[in-house]
Amino acid sequence: MSFLIERGLFLLDFTDHHAILGISVDAEVKDIRKRYLKIARRLHPDSCVSESEEDRQRASQFLSKLVNPAWEKLSQEKERSEYILLLKLKGQQALQKRGSIEFLSNLAKQLLTSNNPDHFYQISLKDLANKQYDHLDQTIELTAQISELNLAYLMRKENGDSAVGEERRSIYTGGNIPDSTQSPTKSPRSAAPEPPKRESFTDQYYRRAEAFYGKGNFAQAILELRDALKIEPNNSRCHSLLGMIHLRQNQLPMAKVHINKALQIDPRDENALKAKQKLEELQGGGVGSTGSANGTQKVPQKAPPKTSKPDDKGGGLFGLFGGKKK
Repeated sequence: MSFLIERGLFLLDFTDHHAILGISVDAEVKDIRKRYLKIARRLHPDSCVSESEEDRQRASQFLSKLVNPAWEKLSQEKERSEYILLLKLKGQQALQKRGSIEFLSNLAKQLLTSNNPDHFYQISLKDLANKQYDHLDQTIELTAQISELNLAYLMRKENGDSAVGEERRSIYTGGNIPDSTQSPTKSPRSAAPEPPKRESFTDQYYRRAEAFYGKGNFAQAILELRDALKIEPNNSRCHSLLGMIHLRQNQLPMAKVHINKALQIDPRDENALKAKQKLEELQGGGVGSTGSANGTQKVPQKAPPKTSKPDDKGGGLFGLFGGKKK
């Protein structure tokens, strides 16, 4: 099994033990130990919950060849001190030759220009680390993304926690930054176009949740929305979409909680209003329902008009109110 990683700090002839353990480059020993024990329980043969023999073998190799060596290096004070010093030097080297370093991870690229690099780094790292050893066929890729994130963060720190120079937008985003020492040639009335607004972390989660919802993958959509609400608990769009998903799954109590929360935050939320109307119909039994608790049928004097099927198209986001009539 190949453990070759050619991204982030690994590209600088350096083994990124922090990335292997999914921890911050600033992590203290107690946090390193806590993370190591969590991963070890996941991968150890006696506690590994993987059903396939292939996954169990992969877990054993990850533990013996990657995780245990990383813990041994970072748990011993002398070796950790030398390692941290070398890590700092790698950050300085990367900053000096930043024009030749390519980042494939969108999170690492965003970190390079983030206005709050410390917060962005911690949130992004936590998100990647939570998934790192869940699906072992994705572990190497996620470790590579974490190493790129670590490298970008080290470059920001070595540059005084500011953005990596004004030229970083040209290097990493393809923009053209004018030389501030030259006299402007354009008329003062000609204002420079505003840079495109970067998508927020919450918006990224919401966009992915929408995509999963559209494909009918409700479980993954719910996970994305929960992560979004950890960052922004009072996001009406996230609550309304959660309400719609629970409606689709016929989980009315949960749907009600999130729909009401969405409307409490934004009473004009269109999706939440539609979802609330559908919820009330379902809770009220719908138009034309008959019967009573004792089994006798109530016959109205005048039969109500036959209701049409719910909209198969366009009833809320991705046809929320569509589907077969129950």
